[in-house]
Amino acid sequence: MMGLGCMRLSTERDRDDDRGLAVIASALDAGIELLDTADVYAHDDADLGHNERLIARLARPATIVTKGGLTRPDGAWVPDGRARHLAAAARASRERLGRPIDLYLLHVVDPRVELATSARALAKLRADGVVRAVGLSNVNLAQLEAALAITEIAAVEVELSPWKLDALRGGLVAACVAHGIRVLAHRPLGGPAGARRLARDPIVRAIAERHAATACEVALAWLASLAPVIVPLPGATTVATARSIGRAADLALDDDARAELARRFVAIGDGPVGAGGADVVAIAGMPGSGKSTLAAARVACGAVRLNRDERGGTLRGIAEALDRALAEGARHVVLDNTYATRASRAEVIEVAHRHGATARCLVMQTSLEDAQRNAAARMLAQHGRLLEPDEIRADPTAIGPSALFRFRRGYEPPRADEGWDAIEDIAFVRATTGTHAGTIVELDRLVWIGRPRVASGVRLAEGARDRLAARPHVAGTTWLPGLDRAGVDAVVARLRELLGFALPVAACTHLPGPPVCWCRKPLPGLGLVLARDADLDLARSTHLGRGPADAGFAARLGMRFEEF
Repeated sequence: MMGLGCMRLSTERDRDDDRGLAVIASALDAGIELLDTADVYAHDDADLGHNERLIARLARPATIVTKGGLTRPDGAWVPDGRARHLAAAARASRERLGRPIDLYLLHVVDPRVELATSARALAKLRADGVVRAVGLSNVNLAQLEAALAITEIAAVEVELSPWKLDALRGGLVAACVAHGIRVLAHRPLGGPAGARRLARDPIVRAIAERHAATACEVALAWLASLAPVIVPLPGATTVATARSIGRAADLALDDDARAELARRFVAIGDGPVGAGGADVVAIAGMPGSGKSTLAAARVACGAVRLNRDERGGTLRGIAEALDRALAEGARHVVLDNTYATRASRAEVIEVAHRHGATARCLVMQTSLEDAQRNAAARMLAQHGRLLEPDEIRADPTAIGPSALFRFRRGYEPPRADEGWDAIEDIAFVRATTGTHAGTIVELDRLVWIGRPRVASGVRLAEGARDRLAARPHVAGTTWLPGLDRAGVDAVVARLRELLGFALPVAACTHLPGPPVCWCRKPLPGLGLVLARDADLDLARSTHLGRGPADAGFAARLGMRFEEF
């Protein structure tokens, strides 16, 4: 079975409704029975529902899948998984389509909303008769399992193509087969660029010639043959492409073709298999969790290290390097590449077992807060300072705050059913810092800095001088958004003049908004700078501050927090 992905008929800037209607009609005439749409398949929020209205104009029988849980402010794609939004969005979609919704999917998991909340909202829509069945889009296996604990899931829509088989390798497709859940494969050719690659691929082209088909038709037919629940959703913007999808739905590949395509896109390596006895260790954990330190200890004992940061390329390239290393006789191999998802780990297990090696996973039990401290500390050690946001974005080896949040959102903890021979949790050990017990004070709490924040606006709060003078090894943090280096230096000089003694000061000058630097509280960068400059032992030091940001700052640094 094939479906038609209708998104580009409404999101392209040069869209033409008459052409779009002709494309959909041609797909239906060619035997396509499922149309995939969404309320946000439009230019922006003002254009919301364009694709659904386009489909409704045909009034032809077909299964219609639509989605909610995204918004399009100014053309952006912003998640909204709140129950209230989903309820209103589904009813609006039903109104635009002019018929009951056959299948309604949560378009994406909203990181600000518990998945359980969105799943319960879907269940209520089905119970209320607004939709006939519900499902999920852009989820992993753990998220599917969490939703299944709440409600019945009829379908899952994920990216799946010859170039991206994560859903297959990560066990999501197998779980859907076990539960009888339909897998709707969007971008089944890998987008326009992927389609061009398929047309150039010599193996795919040879199979296409034998079957009197195009390379894209072969790829779609192969994808559908991987499991009975898979329904590819190729997009089409021309009548010719729509008709080609119909031909792909009728294409039956022979056994040799399926085997060749599996070797081309699924298997890794075809070299001689080793005699066994080797040990492959993958270290899983978020950026900054201490994987490199653990890997270095194994390298010192003779292990071969395969790390993407050092070698570049893709995780598949690392798996291919593992295949070569084991074929050449390596006995101990360590891989420390985050491995956040089951799919990213599957190839490591596959290659290890093909060579008769054990496949073990060491899981770094490092909290987000401790990883943040590690990431900032590593940046200081490598560069002697905290990098600016544009420098972090430009350096592929630099870890920014957003990388850790992304990891946490998509992380699938390793499980035995992936095929690991052993899984071991590794406890986090916090590194020690300097010599002196001291105090880091949030100067914005004890010192009033006028607006605009310039040196002439600095005033001391009552009793601030005496309170700080009584403490040994005092250092300060402050937030001076928008000031340049000269402005910061002038404010610090004025502070020292008013206090009557010198103290190290670390300032964040970045503007409000999402965290893009390591120096914005509660992130720990400023504390690490001061610990280095003032030789402070953070574990024996105190942070004076007020409010959750200061408390979180102290917790990340392992300091005692004192509120005033």
